[in-house]
Amino acid sequence: MPSAVTPQRRSRENSSDEHGSQSSAAGRSSTKRARINLNGDASRTSQSPLLTNGYGSHGNAVLQQETLRAGRSKSKHQPGSIVRVKLANFVTYTAVEFLPGPSLNMVIGPNGTGKSTLVCALCLGLGWGPQHLGRAKDVSEFVKHGEQEATIEIELAGDPKRHRRNPVIKCNIKRENNKSTFSIDGKPSNKKAVIELCRSFTIQIDNLCQFLPQDKVVEFAAMTPVELLRSTQRAVAPQEMLDMHDELKEHRQKQRSIQAKAHADQDALDNLENRQRMQADDVQRMRDREVIKERVRLMEVSRPFPAYREAKVRFANAKESKKEAVQKLAKLKEEVEPSLGAINAKTAYQRQIEAVLNGRRRVAQDAEKIADNIDRKLQTLHSRKGELEAEAETEKNGGRESRKDITRQQGFIATLKRRMDEEQPDLDISGYNERIRGKQKAIDEAAQKVLELKRQMEDITSRGQGRKERILQAQKELQKLESQAGQRENKLRQASQDTFKAWEWIKEHQDQFEKPVFGPPMVECSVTDPKYVDQIETLLQRGQMLMITCQTKNDFKKLGDILHDRMHLAEINMQHMTGTLADFPPPIDRDQLGRYGLTGWALDYISGPEPVMAMLCANVRLERTGVGDQDTTPEQFELLQDGPIENWVTKRSSYKIVRRREYGPSATSTNVRDVRRAQVWTNQPIDIRAKRDLQENIEGWTGEITEYQSQVATAQKEIEELRDTVRETQDEVRNLQTEKAGKQKLLSEFRALPTKLAQQEEKLATAQQSLSEMRQRLRQISEKREQLTGERAEAAMDYVDAVETLQARHLEVYEAEIMLIEANSDLATLAEKNAAQKELLELREREVEHLGKEVKARRENAMRLMDKVKEVMAAIEEKADAALAEHVKTLSDQQSSEQLEEEIESEKARLELTHEGNDRGIIKEFESREKRIGTLKSNLEGLREELEQAGERIQEVRERWEPELDRLVGLISKSFGENMKEIGCAGEVGVSKEDDFENWSIKILVKFRETEPLTALDSHRQSGGERAVSTIFYLMSLQSLTRSPFRVVDEINQGMDPRNERLVHRRMVGIACGGDGLLNDSSSLSSNGANGGATAEGRSFDSVTVVNGDGDEDDDVGAANANGGRDGDGDRGDGGEREGAATIPPQSQYFLITPKLLPSLTYARGMRVLCIASGEHMPASEEKVDFRGCVDLARGLRKEVVVR
Repeated sequence: MPSAVTPQRRSRENSSDEHGSQSSAAGRSSTKRARINLNGDASRTSQSPLLTNGYGSHGNAVLQQETLRAGRSKSKHQPGSIVRVKLANFVTYTAVEFLPGPSLNMVIGPNGTGKSTLVCALCLGLGWGPQHLGRAKDVSEFVKHGEQEATIEIELAGDPKRHRRNPVIKCNIKRENNKSTFSIDGKPSNKKAVIELCRSFTIQIDNLCQFLPQDKVVEFAAMTPVELLRSTQRAVAPQEMLDMHDELKEHRQKQRSIQAKAHADQDALDNLENRQRMQADDVQRMRDREVIKERVRLMEVSRPFPAYREAKVRFANAKESKKEAVQKLAKLKEEVEPSLGAINAKTAYQRQIEAVLNGRRRVAQDAEKIADNIDRKLQTLHSRKGELEAEAETEKNGGRESRKDITRQQGFIATLKRRMDEEQPDLDISGYNERIRGKQKAIDEAAQKVLELKRQMEDITSRGQGRKERILQAQKELQKLESQAGQRENKLRQASQDTFKAWEWIKEHQDQFEKPVFGPPMVECSVTDPKYVDQIETLLQRGQMLMITCQTKNDFKKLGDILHDRMHLAEINMQHMTGTLADFPPPIDRDQLGRYGLTGWALDYISGPEPVMAMLCANVRLERTGVGDQDTTPEQFELLQDGPIENWVTKRSSYKIVRRREYGPSATSTNVRDVRRAQVWTNQPIDIRAKRDLQENIEGWTGEITEYQSQVATAQKEIEELRDTVRETQDEVRNLQTEKAGKQKLLSEFRALPTKLAQQEEKLATAQQSLSEMRQRLRQISEKREQLTGERAEAAMDYVDAVETLQARHLEVYEAEIMLIEANSDLATLAEKNAAQKELLELREREVEHLGKEVKARRENAMRLMDKVKEVMAAIEEKADAALAEHVKTLSDQQSSEQLEEEIESEKARLELTHEGNDRGIIKEFESREKRIGTLKSNLEGLREELEQAGERIQEVRERWEPELDRLVGLISKSFGENMKEIGCAGEVGVSKEDDFENWSIKILVKFRETEPLTALDSHRQSGGERAVSTIFYLMSLQSLTRSPFRVVDEINQGMDPRNERLVHRRMVGIACGGDGLLNDSSSLSSNGANGGATAEGRSFDSVTVVNGDGDEDDDVGAANANGGRDGDGDRGDGGEREGAATIPPQSQYFLITPKLLPSLTYARGMRVLCIASGEHMPASEEKVDFRGCVDLARGLRKEVVVR
């Protein structure tokens, strides 16, 4: 468990050209503790010759003195910089306390010891979220495993103008609810207040130019130049600069929006005006047409007015005509009145005669009805007589049958009495039943035996069928053993029973799929060259060898449902593959593989269906895996490491290269495994033992089938014999039942004789009674016949009287008819004499009637037209139709309807000569377009004013922002160029300016070789190490301009070559420490010790350990408080600076986190090294951690090596 911190040295090759050979001198040392104040200052208590890296020269001793003075730098923490970080139960730490220096802090230690944990603590402890780290998603994941709560305590350097003491921010993280709570100076607070406090110090954890965690390095490298400009402004420029940039972008966007709108409106205006000009003539013609149409409408609406006037005149004329006709009719009636009187009198006489005739006819009809009724009564009585005679004959016939029946009954009774006197028949029913049951039992037993034999036959037949199926299956397997495909399917069954069953089902049901479904590569594919079969099978895993390939999603889903849900198969591997081999091109041509010791690609040595091959390429990358028949030489391995091939397989080994792009091109690892012997695609001989087993099984099963057939024949013969026996027994049973039934019938009939006798005697009595009743009915029929004869005589007399009355009434009718004929004749004579006068009278009457109807019709027509006139007048008032009202006023009283219609037709003819179409739509569109033109002109005027205002505002803001941006970028460029020049390269930084302020960006130009020009820094032109150097120099160029109190860079030196790393480190020390006390490369911290440190479990391990040149022990570098203490010469300090110890100008605090450092790096005043070591073997107390002893031990080992 990582619970303490102790220094560890990273092992390196002493023979490296970059490191050089080193030796050491022996010496004794003793260690004393010294406290370090918040400013990182320390003081010596004595002076003695010093050793550096084991060298004992006087010159290097001077440098060693300078190393000590580096710890006495008077640099102070800037407001907002990190003074102290204390952690508890956070990630890997149980308890630890960091005391960073005010300038450059080198945080070193092996991987996994907790270097990046410090970065995480700074981010979360200052209120920012885990998303800025690129690691865990929830804060609860930063709580140490097994603990429930983690604590982060960060002390910031206070601003003397605002703070009486350093602010202390404390963050508690609880695992249970994934929550963080904060306090400031011991008082509860919240995240918002903490972030506001940090921002008051211009701390920007979310700016990658100031805070670059390990997992955000790739993100920083991928930052676009536009994003880099914004991050740079946030890092070195005041907030006003960012606000002005945002304002410029907003105004530019607004300006472009206005320009686009103005351009669109101008285009629309031009288009509309052009369309107006094109349609002007047409619209005028349409308007003329509208005028004509309006005139036609007015005339058509005014039609009722002349029509009403004409109808009114016609009504008056008709009324006058009727009046004259009535007068003429009255005068004519007076003239013909005498002649009409005689005709009227004769007409009245005729009508009287007609009335008398009608009365006599009714009386005659009544007499006729009476005679008819009597006649019908006579016919009814005659019919009744016939019925009585038929009834008497029927009764006589019935009497004759009754007498015959009586005779038969008397004969039956005599016969029954004779049979009753005979002896009763003998019958043994129980004997018959016993014999029948015996026979039936024998039948049942035989039937049961037949059923049992049939079941035995079915069982034998089923076993025989099973043996036949086994024989067929064994014969198929025997054939498969003799074929390569069969051998593969046999291997498939051995490898996976579920996959074998699935493949067998698929072969039988291919017609159920949209496209063919392919089986596993084990059966579908083959190796084309047997000598590469081991290499090819090594590349494929078991799951890939058993993979079933579908070509459509529907087939994939359908097959999955069948195999899993219906067939319940568990071990099934399936894949949906739609690509082809054309989608998998090799990285290089096959002709180039020879230089790598490879003969071809794995895809070249395996054949099979294209979808299966494409599936293998997608999963195994066969098209990118090289194959060779010889082992790879070291030279070929070096080529392969730097080449495009990541996988290859040789005769004995399989190789896979893993590259970590984020750490540069040299960060690679290689996985090697042995080639296994092929088990599937081999041409092995037939398995003789398996073949022999199959043949023996076939012979054994054939013999069993023969035995089964013999048993079936025996059982069939026995069944036939039992069936014959059953048939004979059934015949015997039927005979016994027939004999028994006959005797039972005779016995039943004998016992029923008394009953039959009684029944026959009863029938005889009934027949005698019926004969007596028939004689009585005959007497009654005779009486009715006599009565009916009297009634017929009386009805005949009544009929004679009725006929005589009818004849008298008919004579009266004839008399009246003759009188009517005479009257009609007299009337016709008078009418003929006065016919002319009557015809004239009728003519006058019809004329009066016709004129009355005409007056009525013309009155109704006039009223109808008057209603229409009223409707038109009401419509004029309701709709305020001024045009129609004016037209009605101008109507002439002399204008007739015909003249009006002629004018309407004339105007319609003119209307037809004009253009036809959607006149109303065209004119409406023309007028609407005219309004839109006016609106667009007004809008364009407003947009021009807005554009002018936006341009003036952009110019105003740009004049303030652009010069300041150019100045800042110029300073950055100058510093960046100097940094690059220090390592023998060149570089500059500029601003790429475009019309859109959104696209303004930082342009970094670098040159790493003398012969090449300055080129833009990107991922295509420079290597990973060159980009890392450029990135760190760019970040350092911000140092002098930075507005952030501290900067964090995590493992930025990974991927650099040793030369660049050394030069970058020297330059970074010079910039971060302000050039104060900059020493040469001889004063390395890799062997001198560690300045700074950490606290584990609340105990300090912070110290600097040195050793005298003569081997005597010396005191540790002590820590003096800010107001006084012992300095390096033994004098009391008074808070001022010692001679030779310069004060570092205010610089941003710097944290450089790295797992490794080169030896003999530059060291300077104000620089502090935090060497982290943690693990389960850490000591329990700080007294056991002797940093100086570790350094002395290392020096002694070097000295021993030199002496030897």
